[in-house]
Amino acid sequence: MKIVDCHVHVNHYPHRGDVAKSLEAKISALLQAMDSQNINYSLILSSYKVNQNRPSTAQIIKHAKKYESRIGVVASFTIDNGPSSLSEYRNWFKDDLIEGIKLYCGYEHYYPYDKRYQGIYDICIEYKKPVMIHTGDTYASNAKIRFAHPLNIDEVAVDNPELKIVICHLGNPWTVDCQEVLFKNKNVYADISGLFVGDISTYDEIYYARKINELLRYVGDPHRLLYGSDWPLCDMGAYIKFVKRLELDNYSKDLLMSGNAVSLFSL
Repeated sequence: MKIVDCHVHVNHYPHRGDVAKSLEAKISALLQAMDSQNINYSLILSSYKVNQNRPSTAQIIKHAKKYESRIGVVASFTIDNGPSSLSEYRNWFKDDLIEGIKLYCGYEHYYPYDKRYQGIYDICIEYKKPVMIHTGDTYASNAKIRFAHPLNIDEVAVDNPELKIVICHLGNPWTVDCQEVLFKNKNVYADISGLFVGDISTYDEIYYARKINELLRYVGDPHRLLYGSDWPLCDMGAYIKFVKRLELDNYSKDLLMSGNAVSLFSL
């Protein structure tokens, strides 16, 4: 079975015992993790800020290019730290260097329907690529989660019916709200990444599997859920094991693990 992990990072997390410091070392570690779980392709999401532990989109593009058959890039856009011009994103799309754009609502204190994001939405529509939006819990104490509620995505989806949107992390813990946004808006998708940090207990597997199974029953469409792990914050092997708990027929499982991502990102 082909596997596409649509949500990984190459940030350095020293507080989690992360030993791969350089970007090249991080990409090497990613490829090793992918090989260990027979993962065919991964999308690297750049961060909402750039520092010694968080490489820029341009840096990731440069280092990942020689692995383009295994790795794609999703470029971050931020209001606080973003460029004055959107031409760089348009050029990246034009040159097939990125597969989508990621917004970090919550980490940045802006709603996804803030008018300053509209230029990004227009570019994604123009190039028929999705925008991925952080929702739910955050990995930073200074984030403000009211900006990351999945119900906010409904506003963007209604105002931009041609835009393909990915709700990252199922809006966890607001998964019921996420499933309503998915049910109502056929241009909205969701990835299952980032439900765990570190090891996954059996209790956590059962708890989150039940939530995803309920979501799939309510939405009634297996074409809009995407596999993602949020590596390296969660082990790829643990996430693959977790997916086995989902109540999916073979067709729906193939869609989750690769088919939906291949179609959505035009991989």
